[in-house]
Amino acid sequence: MNLSIWEMITLGTISGIDGTLVAWLITGSLLLVGFVGCALPILPGHLIIVVAAVVYRMMLGAASGLSWWSVWVLILLSIVSQTFEVLSGAAGTKWFGGTRWGALGALVGGIAGMFFLPLGLLIGPLLGAVAGEMIFAKKSSQQATISGIGSVVGTFAGMIFRLVIGVLMVVWFFLDVFLIGK
Repeated sequence: MNLSIWEMITLGTISGIDGTLVAWLITGSLLLVGFVGCALPILPGHLIIVVAAVVYRMMLGAASGLSWWSVWVLILLSIVSQTFEVLSGAAGTKWFGGTRWGALGALVGGIAGMFFLPLGLLIGPLLGAVAGEMIFAKKSSQQATISGIGSVVGTFAGMIFRLVIGVLMVVWFFLDVFLIGK
């Protein structure tokens, strides 16, 4: 009898271990790593949570209690969080009185900073905002620094938002599995 790993898991034929238990071990591990990724900017936390939901649904099918529309809700939450996080440094710059050049610099710096994790996520928007203000908006170093500090405040707000959305995603997953989808 040649069964795929998915069939073995769903049929519970892996060395006598219940397939549901295996599915929960894999899903729980992915959810935990995903949540850690929402707190630490080194891992793509939201994406891992979405993958956990998809893998769980694929392993257990309709009996999982997780609906496909709920997976789409998780994907939408992930997109909203990522968009907010990318734009938060620019918004902080504007909130602290920066110009569109400072906001654009914070946005570009934030994107560039993603390649220099984890400090690049804070230093990138800061340097981008200061450079945008000084080079293109012709602001003084003091005004540019205030805009740069605004980008850091906005970036921190984006990080907190990312964590809140991560919690919401995990809670949504469990609500759908145990309450909504049943």
